[in-house]
Amino acid sequence: SSQNLSEEFAEAARQLKKEAPRIQFGKIDVTHQHDLRKEFKIQAFPTVKFFVNGSREDPIDCKGVRKASAFITWVKRRTGPSTVLINSTDQAEAIIKADDLAVIGFFRELHNDSVEVFCETARDVPEMPFGMTASEDVCTNYGIQRNSLVVFKKGKPVHNEVLEDGRQNKLGLTRLIKTFTLDLVTEYNIETSVKIFDVPVENHILLFTPMNSETFSEIYENYKSAAAEFRGKILFVLVDTEEARNGRVFEYFRVRDIDVPAVRILNLTSDARYKMPADEVTVENLKAFCQSYLSGKAKQHLSSEEIPEDWDKMPVKVLVGKNFNSIIF
Repeated sequence: SSQNLSEEFAEAARQLKKEAPRIQFGKIDVTHQHDLRKEFKIQAFPTVKFFVNGSREDPIDCKGVRKASAFITWVKRRTGPSTVLINSTDQAEAIIKADDLAVIGFFRELHNDSVEVFCETARDVPEMPFGMTASEDVCTNYGIQRNSLVVFKKGKPVHNEVLEDGRQNKLGLTRLIKTFTLDLVTEYNIETSVKIFDVPVENHILLFTPMNSETFSEIYENYKSAAAEFRGKILFVLVDTEEARNGRVFEYFRVRDIDVPAVRILNLTSDARYKMPADEVTVENLKAFCQSYLSGKAKQHLSSEEIPEDWDKMPVKVLVGKNFNSIIF
């Protein structure tokens, strides 16, 4: 909520006052400041913007940051180095073991496009520590090829992304790394919903199924297996159909009890919804569905009630989604 974020923001301001007195924090209630709201195109609340070198042109958006510690890291990485330079295996171990998650860049040399993209990505992911190294000893110790970005979870490498071809897609890397703040498959509930929408992946796939059914474990394993392949591109969400508080989600996707297990894809930007054509929740069907969606071949799912039998009887015809196109066009 805005109140919660406001408190975390104030806490970050208090802590940074001692460490970095040149960085000023301020807050504005734009309900009374219409000119400022218009000038800075404020549409959602709360919005945090960072103004650099006294200029009001092109402030940097600070998105998805909710905790004081992340605010502090975000600001520090914008005003100083965004990654720690690692020269020894001990130093690498210290970073990898200090937090649940850590990202290390292993490079041939520390001056190329890949390094630049890595440092830019670090600025946008304040939730975890970033380190980089060009030390041969460190690379050999972890058995990692140079020019790789590696995500460590609880001290173990869980993802290796090769940074070969010069300038990578920074947004793609940011999305990929942020997904590690969630499980491979995230169960939808009140607590996780905020986290799900904070990860900047606009494609979500949802599996609607009762979690207490006999077939659940098999379906879940298949879903998890497909999730690994599309990490960073599609966010895999699980919705328990036995949980009464999820009722609004079923309504939104028009999923009925007789439809489950059901699989849908949602594009958050366009609000377009897609229904998996196959009924069986197998790894093959899930992968085929995700691939057809990403390549733009999947058909949008336009929910519609059945055509009433007497739709044609009266001078004013009754239209529903299913007969709208054929009658009107």
